[in-house]
Order: sequence, then structure tokens, then C-alpha cells
Amino acid sequence: MNQMDIAIETLRAGRPIVVPTDTVYGIGVLPAVPGSIDEIYRIKGRPAHKPIPVLGPSRSTLEEVVVFSDAASALADRFWPGPLTIVLPRQFTFAADLGGTGKQEDVAVRIPEHDVCLELLRRAGPLAVTSANPSGREPARSVDEARSYFGDAVDVFIEGGRCDGAPSTVVRLVDGLEILREGAVTRAALERALPG
Repeated sequence: MNQMDIAIETLRAGRPIVVPTDTVYGIGVLPAVPGSIDEIYRIKGRPAHKPIPVLGPSRSTLEEVVVFSDAASALADRFWPGPLTIVLPRQFTFAADLGGTGKQEDVAVRIPEHDVCLELLRRAGPLAVTSANPSGREPARSVDEARSYFGDAVDVFIEGGRCDGAPSTVVRLVDGLEILREGAVTRAALERALPG
């Protein structure tokens, strides 16, 4: 059994894995497995009010998670795969608890531009993924850094080279364009991509 097969078995058992992305290394779980999201919060010491984004291999897959507006579709077509996270209304059929407090009506979604990560996502399905680091520490940019943070708390660390990308820009497209975090994609580029 190769590492990818082991990673998928681990995810299906509700255990987190560390995976490379186009920005930094992430720690991820299958959100539909009960208790898996709680494991990420426990291992990271992540603040309870911060829900976890979802990564997918394609827009059609993420359409099972969130509802795309025309504006969101335009941004996805222009910037995915890549470092843009879009916060959109949750699909009523997507019932997974992504953490955070209160009712989660919106979900942050993204398609990463990293071949190893995309292969995992195609085989496993969308994953809830956040940066691989204890909360408040620098995100891991190599497997060795992730191992030094998590040790035996994580069973599988997928090697994907050094991940030195700029953080993703995070936008909300519910009532117009709202930039929640400035990152690799600029406001000007976003505004140019939006339909007139």
C-alpha cells in the first residue's frame, strides 16, 4: 500500500493528515467523518470560533459544498486553481460541521494549485484543511517542520516539497465583494475579474 492509499484510509478513520498545498502545508480531515474536525481543533489548539475551510479538486466538486453566484463563478474561473479562498453560502445538502461557533451558513472554499494535493482531493473528496501549525505559530513549509510541530499526533505526513506560496486572499461574496484577508490575489485583480 502506497502513502496515498494509507492517507485515504487514515482520513476515512477520522484521523488528520498533513498535506502540501500551493501556499503552506495543511492539516486536513474528511469533514463528513464524525469527530474528525474536533481532532484538528485539539491538535492545533485552534480557537473555537474559527471554522475550517474546504479544499476541493474541481469546481463541480465544490458545488456540492457551496452555492456559486455568477460573481463567484467568474472569480473561480479566473483564479482557480490558486491562492484565492471564496466564502459562499453553504449547500443545504452539505451537513458537515466545520467547527466555529454559531450556525455555519457560509463555507470558505478553494482549489489549490499543487499536483500532490489535487491527486489526494480527487481520490478522497473535499477535505477540511487549515495550516499545519499550532495556533499562533508560523505555518509549516516543509514536512520536517510539520513533524516537529505535531509528532505522533498525526499519523501521515505527505511529502510535497517546500511550500513557500503567499497566503491565499480570502473574499466573501454574499453581499458584494468583501476582502477578509489580503493575500496573493490583489483587490484590483479581483475587481477586473468580476462581471460588469
